[in-house]
This record gives sequence, structure tokens and C-alpha cells, in this order.
Amino acid sequence: MAQGWESKSVEGQQAEAEVAASQPKTQKPQGNHGADAESRRKRQELELQREFILSQRTSSPHRRSALANALADVEEKLTELGWTLHL
Repeated sequence: MAQGWESKSVEGQQAEAEVAASQPKTQKPQGNHGADAESRRKRQELELQREFILSQRTSSPHRRSALANALADVEEKLTELGWTLHL
């Protein structure tokens, strides 16, 4: 019984292999999957930093100045990654 089951399993695997071999292979884009993921992660991190900076409230002029500088820096880095401000 087990031997007959195994041979059917092998036949099924061979049939699947033949079908897979006869079908055209889809070309997966080669290249920067890791770089794309890293770029998306960095962009998301910068967007979160931007949101955090914008959420800060202070009456201190020095703190406001530091936040404005930090916001300009984050937005510059985002622009380098292709980010645009959506209004």
C-alpha cells in the first residue's frame, strides 16, 4: 500500500515539474530589491520624524528655531528621496 502511494506521489511530482517547465517563466526584475526596501524604510522614517516635529508645540523661541531647522533638514532629505509635499 505505501509503495503504491509513493509511486503516485512521484508521478504527481513529475507531472507538476513537466507543467512548470512547459509554462513560460515570468521574468522577475533583477536588481535593487534590498535598496528599494531600504529607500522606502528611510523615507517612512523621515516622514515620521517630520510628523513628530510638526506636532511639537512650544513657546520658547530657541526651541521653535531648532524645530524649524530640524524640519528643514528632514524635508531636504525627503526631497532627495523623491518626496514631494502633497497639499
